Amino acid sequence: MDQKELLDLWNTKRSQIIMAQLSPALVLTALFVTAAFGKFETASDAARYLAIGVAAVTGILAVVTQYATIREAEALLIDLNRLENKTALTAKIAESRSFLSLTAIALVLFSLATTALVIWAVLG
Repeated sequence: MDQKELLDLWNTKRSQIIMAQLSPALVLTALFVTAAFGKFETASDAARYLAIGVAAVTGILAVVTQYATIREAEALLIDLNRLENKTALTAKIAESRSFLSLTAIALVLFSLATTALVIWAVLG
């Protein structure tokens, strides 16, 4: 692959990470609004567990997608580093591996924190 194709692929991977965040953000927004209005306080146990289950499944699928995309992007950075006569942009992107690693770590930590907060908000 040439430099342009690799940069296009890099932008595709970035878009995939962003798009994978949309569904969980919508689910979390719905849970936040429901909790803010105190609706979980009078909800049945089944409804509470369903809300937690839907949030968990949506979050897990998003994390798997994001993590896979990050791993693929890391391989892409190796290919970018192998190119000769890189543009300044390509060189800067090729140096982004530490940021991708940080993103993967943050993804796991924030997912665990969000899961705990969802359980707390739903079960009270």
